[in-house]
Amino acid sequence: MDMSTDSLAMAPQISLFAGAVITLLVGSFLPRARQWVSRALAVAALIACSSAAIAALVGAPRRVFEGTFAADDTTSIAALIICSATLLVIALGVDELRGSDRESEAYVLLLLASLGALLMAGTTDLLVLIVAFLLASIPLYALIGLARTPDAAEATLKTYLLGALFGIGLMLGVTIVYGAGGATTYAELAQVLPDISPVIVGVGVVAVLGALLFKAGAVPAHFWVPDAAQGASTWAAAFATTVPKVGGLVAMYRLFDEVDPGIEWPLLIAVVAAVTMTLGNLAALNQSDPRRLLGWSTVSQAGYLLLPVAVAGGSDLASSSLLLYLAAYAVTNVTAFAVIAALPELTTLSDYRGLARRHPWLAGALAISLLSLVGTPPTAVFIGKLTTFTAAWDGGFGWLVAIAAVNTVASLFYYLRWLAPVFATGQINREFTDPRPAGMRAAIVGAVVILVLGIGSGALGTMSVQ
Repeated sequence: MDMSTDSLAMAPQISLFAGAVITLLVGSFLPRARQWVSRALAVAALIACSSAAIAALVGAPRRVFEGTFAADDTTSIAALIICSATLLVIALGVDELRGSDRESEAYVLLLLASLGALLMAGTTDLLVLIVAFLLASIPLYALIGLARTPDAAEATLKTYLLGALFGIGLMLGVTIVYGAGGATTYAELAQVLPDISPVIVGVGVVAVLGALLFKAGAVPAHFWVPDAAQGASTWAAAFATTVPKVGGLVAMYRLFDEVDPGIEWPLLIAVVAAVTMTLGNLAALNQSDPRRLLGWSTVSQAGYLLLPVAVAGGSDLASSSLLLYLAAYAVTNVTAFAVIAALPELTTLSDYRGLARRHPWLAGALAISLLSLVGTPPTAVFIGKLTTFTAAWDGGFGWLVAIAAVNTVASLFYYLRWLAPVFATGQINREFTDPRPAGMRAAIVGAVVILVLGIGSGALGTMSVQ
């Protein structure tokens, strides 16, 4: 093992860790009026991580640190998604965080939680997966609780208890798998697990899967998501419903793509996907709080994102469709929260009545983000859903594609419940205040990226077919 070469391959992760440490130290000695320096350091760390990930894309994929971490295209693209989403979260939260007594700590926690998600996406060892899970989870609890309101306290407690429960399950599952197979790296497990009792392997794998479903916000570990979306600060809610999902889903895909545990795991994932998207959509139908609606929307989106995981190794489109959908979802979900951050006084769907006449740019950004979450062309999520549905169909899960299509149509109803007041005509019953500039800028930038990503991905797909 060449430590210097291996460390160079971990440049994206090192950038985030170094940025978190430096931001913590510098922020501890800065007066409250100059905490913008902490924000600049956090942004610099995220840009450095993105740059290192782009540089890694041109290199050959390899395993580092005794095969416990994959420095490949999947990890690099996950790093780009995580860093881009976190940058947009910081952008939409500037007005809310500026001058607060926990501003520098917020940026440190964002960097550490992003680092944990990125480590989850790249790990090829169950022991490293445990460490990455804890690193992605513990800062998340603090981020949700920074709002210091009763709703935030409830959301933090619920997230912590579920995280602790499924974290213990993860450690139990790894212990069982290691005890039965005597290995923790995916390469070694792929060789030994087929010879072990499927009952023992099944218990261990299901325990590990539960922790990853918690990070993805999927059934049965989804209960924390709507509470976090409603109770946390807007920027923290945007982060909590986006970035952990990237780490959890990529980790899940990598595990099942590289290790065949010898049980019917594709059917298990498919059933979880169907239940997750259906429950998320049904729960979102009657929501009147836009933040809670987005929380349940996040649960339903996790169901769609599980489609390529169910066919990991069974479809050539699985990996690329998952990454494309994650990129599309990340920018779309954060953009919707950016609109909420721009107009924090609007707490119900009916409060948005007449927004299109008063703030047309924000109304347009909201319309683009919500229609993208549905999967309307030419938005980014449309391409993501199209490719994931195709991958699931190729993998033999036609029935799951049919359920996903029905759920997609059903989701249109609750997104339209939000959009209808925005573009309603007639008398406006309330006066809109001027939007917060940071949230408005983030919303407009996010909306543009949604369209560019959707149109660009569609054009590339058309060219590849020709």
